[in-house]
Amino acid sequence: MKQVSISDAEWQVMNIIWDGQPLAAQEIVSRLSGQAEWAPQTIKTMLHRLVKKEVLTFEEQGNRYVYRSRVKRSACIKQASRAFLDRVFSSEPAPLLAHFMQHTKLSAEEIAELRRILDDKER
Repeated sequence: MKQVSISDAEWQVMNIIWDGQPLAAQEIVSRLSGQAEWAPQTIKTMLHRLVKKEVLTFEEQGNRYVYRSRVKRSACIKQASRAFLDRVFSSEPAPLLAHFMQHTKLSAEEIAELRRILDDKER
C-alpha cells in the first residue's frame, strides 16, 4: 500500500465500509447517521477524498455509486500504528508498551496474550 494519511473522520467512514462492503453511498450515509452529525454531502465529500487517495474504489450502478475498499484494514492499522510510534514515541516500542501497560486496564486473557507474544518475540 502506498503511504496514505487517513483523518479520524475518514477512519469512521472506512470502518463502515470495511464492515459491510460493498456499500452504496446512501447506505454509508445511513450507517454513519447514528455515529456522527455530518450532512450527507459531507460524507460524500469524504468518500470522494478517499477515492482520490486511492483508499476506495467505486462503480456506478444505475444512479448509485457503490464503494469498496482498495486497502485492507490491517494494512491501514499497521501504517497508522507505525506513524503514531514514530511521532509520539520516537520509533521506540518499549516506552509505548510500558505506557499502555501502566495506563490501561487489561483482562487476564489480554495479559496472557501479551505474555505469549513477548515469549514468541524472545525466541
